[in-house]
Amino acid sequence: MENNPYALAERAAAALTALTYPKFDVALVTGSGWVPAADALGEPAHEIAFTELPGFTAPAVAGHGGKVRALRVGDKNVLVFLGRTHLYEGRGVEPAVHGVRTALAAGVKTVVLTNAAGGLRPETQSIGDPVLISDHLNLTGANPLTGTSFLDLTEVYSKRLRALALEADPSLAEGVYAAFRGPTYETPAEIRMLRTLGADLIGMSTVLEAIAAREGGAEVLGVSLVTNVAAGLSDALLDHAEVLEAGRAAAGRMGVLLKTVVERL
Repeated sequence: MENNPYALAERAAAALTALTYPKFDVALVTGSGWVPAADALGEPAHEIAFTELPGFTAPAVAGHGGKVRALRVGDKNVLVFLGRTHLYEGRGVEPAVHGVRTALAAGVKTVVLTNAAGGLRPETQSIGDPVLISDHLNLTGANPLTGTSFLDLTEVYSKRLRALALEADPSLAEGVYAAFRGPTYETPAEIRMLRTLGADLIGMSTVLEAIAAREGGAEVLGVSLVTNVAAGLSDALLDHAEVLEAGRAAAGRMGVLLKTVVERL
């Protein structure tokens, strides 16, 4: 991989737009189990394997499709990443945000980040509930920005986009997403800590991509799907297969939500 991650993203965007549309308006990154929800956006005009584009590698996690779709939703050109690279895969920070940076280089001004998350508030959350991310705790120990690129993160997740989502589905809750590096699931002690810190959701993605998107000037909408109760808050053990199943079960509702939001942008 070349040393300049922004130049690599430009090359990937050039390869992508040569095969699809000349530019894009919206990018959607799907989390574990979200691929069926992406299907609800409509039939893609183009579908390309990650490995056909510079800087991308196939996802290492079950439930991530490893393809890029291009399609029209309303009057918008939409880019859908079926999967992502996670920090815990050991490839470094830059690959984890390469998809978002490629989308920005292809003209995207709105980035929708989805994920499967553990719920830290079982008293108000149920498995299968979507939750709008209002803020985050970056506990990954990493950051896609280096040097002196100071960036205001007062509003990482757009209030405007959250309002559009709430218009589409007034029952949506909002919450703070805490990101750990992974790949181990959290311990009960870590969950008690996170609840004290004000977190409502726990996962292993999204925050680095959100920072990269904001660096590039894009608005960000984050949506978590509660796929399990966090460690120590129930008698159940954590299992990735159950995470995927919860995603499949909620796919219809998630797809309608995503399509409605994109159409209203």
